[in-house]
Amino acid sequence: MIISMKRNSSREEIEAVRQRIEDFGYKIHQIQGEERVVIAAVGVGDVTPCLEALEMMPQVEQAVRISAPYKFVSKEFRKEPTRIPIKSFEIGGDEFVVMAGPCSVESESQIMQSAEAVAAAGGKVLRGGAFKPRTSPYDFQGLAEEGLKLLRKAGDATGLAIITEVMSDGDVPLVAEYADILQIGARNMQNFALLKSLGKAGRPIMLKRGLSSTIKELLMSAEYVVAHGNSDVMLCERGIRTFETITRNTCDIVAVPVLREMTHLPVILDPSHATGKRSLVPPLAKAGVAIGADGLIMETHPCPEKAWSDGAQSLDLQQFGKLMRELQPFIGLWGEQRKGG
Repeated sequence: MIISMKRNSSREEIEAVRQRIEDFGYKIHQIQGEERVVIAAVGVGDVTPCLEALEMMPQVEQAVRISAPYKFVSKEFRKEPTRIPIKSFEIGGDEFVVMAGPCSVESESQIMQSAEAVAAAGGKVLRGGAFKPRTSPYDFQGLAEEGLKLLRKAGDATGLAIITEVMSDGDVPLVAEYADILQIGARNMQNFALLKSLGKAGRPIMLKRGLSSTIKELLMSAEYVVAHGNSDVMLCERGIRTFETITRNTCDIVAVPVLREMTHLPVILDPSHATGKRSLVPPLAKAGVAIGADGLIMETHPCPEKAWSDGAQSLDLQQFGKLMRELQPFIGLWGEQRKGG
């Protein structure tokens, strides 16, 4: 339910409405505006009796049900975009944000070179995997906490924020100690124990769409995180599995504007995993800006030919710098479009 209070309702009047909602057994989430308060309430069962009771209260302007199954992340709940503060910038605001770095942290030299190149090119966030979910149990699985320490060191040295993947609920406190943003990989999009724990992580979350997941399922997974206490969630389209084999995945690029219609959460595009081919990353990155994504997350490596994972889809540092320069006209138009609403 969404309950709109009348303008300039008193604290006592708002509290009376909150108490009435709780009497019916619903959980409350309050949004404070400049002149009015909006209250969202979620729970189980028929909301009709509660709605009828609230509509009879003189301080309530309107009480309506939220039709979407994902309540807190829907546009019905919140029309204005969510802005997620990270260090000195915001994701989902007026600045296009680029995140980049190697698939996995391999050494101090490798991650430092990558961080310096990302920062010099105008990136805001350094990516790198310390825990790697690999299809084969014999592939490189990551440096674990040592990788996290190297990421933090590189981030501190260059001023970049850090994003890295967390794979289990037990690892959340450890990863949150080092990272500014916790990434949930495609394979863990519906790891509900992990999603619940991220509600208490105290860090922004990037939720990647599952390999064969629908947009609705992605939003329902985001709802888990938000409903458990963490509203700083961004969504990532990284390609889905289809019958096509010419690329690693099939980029569902229309998911970007669709999500922007359905949710207030920021939307990020991953052209590296969506294509799996270095040559296809630049055109898809430009398309991501043009179609209205809030940012990009890409893979870059000092020497992709020697990368321990995902070398085929990683740009070298010079290619990354060139792409960042080529993106500037697109980002300029993106900014004009955002200002125009």
